[in-house]
Amino acid sequence: MPMIVSPAPAPTPAPSRVRVVVPSENRERYSAIVENGFNVVTEVPLSTFSIDVDTASYANVRRFLRDGQRPPQDAVRVEELINYFRYDYGGPTDDTPFATHLEVATCPWKTEHYLARIGIKGKEVRLGDRPPANLVFLIDVSGSMNAPDKLPLVQQSLRLLAEQLGPKDRIAMVVYAGATGVALSTTRGDRKVRIRAALDQLRSGGSTNGGAGIQRAYQLAQEGFIEGGINRVLLATDGDFNVGVTDQGELLNLIESRRDAGVFLTVMGFGRGNLNDSTLEMLADKGNGAYAYIDSLREGRKVLVEQLSGTLQTIAKDVKIQVEFNPAKIASYRLVGYENRRLAPEDFNNDRIDAGEIGAGHTVTALYELVPVGVHEVDTLRYQPEGITIEPPQSDFADELFFVKLRYKQPDGDTSTRLSFPYEGPVRPFAESTPDFHFVSAVAGYGMLLRQSPHRGNTTWEGVREWAGPGLHQDRQGYRAEFYDLVQKAQGMGG
Repeated sequence: MPMIVSPAPAPTPAPSRVRVVVPSENRERYSAIVENGFNVVTEVPLSTFSIDVDTASYANVRRFLRDGQRPPQDAVRVEELINYFRYDYGGPTDDTPFATHLEVATCPWKTEHYLARIGIKGKEVRLGDRPPANLVFLIDVSGSMNAPDKLPLVQQSLRLLAEQLGPKDRIAMVVYAGATGVALSTTRGDRKVRIRAALDQLRSGGSTNGGAGIQRAYQLAQEGFIEGGINRVLLATDGDFNVGVTDQGELLNLIESRRDAGVFLTVMGFGRGNLNDSTLEMLADKGNGAYAYIDSLREGRKVLVEQLSGTLQTIAKDVKIQVEFNPAKIASYRLVGYENRRLAPEDFNNDRIDAGEIGAGHTVTALYELVPVGVHEVDTLRYQPEGITIEPPQSDFADELFFVKLRYKQPDGDTSTRLSFPYEGPVRPFAESTPDFHFVSAVAGYGMLLRQSPHRGNTTWEGVREWAGPGLHQDRQGYRAEFYDLVQKAQGMGG
C-alpha cells in the first residue's frame, strides 16, 4: 500500500512560453517543451512547481492517434496524460481541502533508479452540496467553427452540462464572431427549454473577435456574481483568435483582474487543423481554471457531467509543491513533465505568485525519477576524487529520502497555508508496487515514447502494456481500457 501522510510539525527557472511550434501539415499551435533533465542534489536540492489538473493533451493526442497520425511531440504534455485518470487516493479526513499520498518503487524503465509518486486527492463535494453556480458560456461561432467536431459538438456538450443545473443556478451565453452578442441573458438553471433553444439556434459564420467576447462574458458574470457561489466563464473555441483584442497582454490582464475578483475561467478546445493549444492553455492558467480538449461527446460527458464538481468548484487555489531531496540518499532527480509549471525556489513562499487550482474530487499526480547515491551516471572524474561522501543529516532526518512541502490558498483567500510531509521509505520493487503505481508508470512511459524522450530508458510499447496490466481492473468508465487500445495504435505506427 502507498504511504498515506498527514501534516508534520535552485532548479532551472520556468522556461519562456513565447516560442510556438506550428506543424507543417496544419495551423495548429503548441508551446515548445524542453524536457526536464536531471539535477544533482548537492547543487540543486529543491524542486518547485505549480500543480496542474489540465487534461487537454491526453484527449488531443487520442484524436491524432485515432486519425492515424503520430501527434506532434510538443502536443504531448506528460503530466496531462497522467492526470487524465483518477487514482485510488483517499480524500482528506480533516478540514484540509486535499490529502497527500506518497509511494516509491524501483523505476520500471531504468531499474537502478527509483520512481517517486506524489498524489493529491481533493475533497469530494456531493452534487446537492454544491454552491449555487453563476455560469457564462462564451461560445465561438466564427466560420472556423463550422465543422462537426466544433460547434455541433460544443452544443451537444453544453446541453449535457445544462441538464445538471437547478433552480439555484444561473446561466448566460455570449457568442462571438465578427461581432459579439448575448445569445441568452442570465437565466435560471431549471429553465431547460429556454436554455436548449438558445443552444440550438447557434450558427457559425464570420471572423473571430475573441477578446471582445471575453470582455462581454466577464461583464455578465460580474453582474450576476453570487457571493460564496461558483462564478465562472466557460470558453468553448478552437482558439483561432484572429480579430479583436490583438494585445495579448491586455487580454491576460483582463483575465487576471477578473480572477482576482472571484470570476474564474474554464477553457474547452474543439476541432482540428487550427487548434491554438498554446493560447488556450495560457488563458486557462491565468484564469484559475483547467483546460480540456473535447474530441467527442463521451469526453464532453466526462468533463461536464462525470467531473462536473471538479470542473466548476475550486477547493484550493495557487497550489505549489516543493520537494527537498536528502543528498545522503539521492544523488540526482528529474521531475517527469510539468515543464510549463516549474517555479523558482523563492516562488514557493511568495503568495503573489500564481499557481494551479484543485477542483472538488480532483486527483493530481507528479512523478520524480530518482538516482540513488552510489549509482554513477557520469564517467569518473580525472582530477577529483571518485565521489564526495555526504555526511547523513542529523539523526532525526537520516532515513528520509525527501521532504515534500505544499502551499495552497482557500478559493477566496489571499494567504497560503503550508503542509509538509517527510518520506522515509520503503522503496519497493516495482513488481510489488500498487496497481495505480503500475498504471501511472505506464502512462508516463506512453508519453515518453510519443515524445521520443531521451529519458525513456528501456521503455517499449510492450513494456507499457505490461506495466498497465495490474491497474486495468480499476476502470468503471472504461478509460483505462481505451488507453490500452491507444498504446496498441501508437505501436502500430512505429517509432
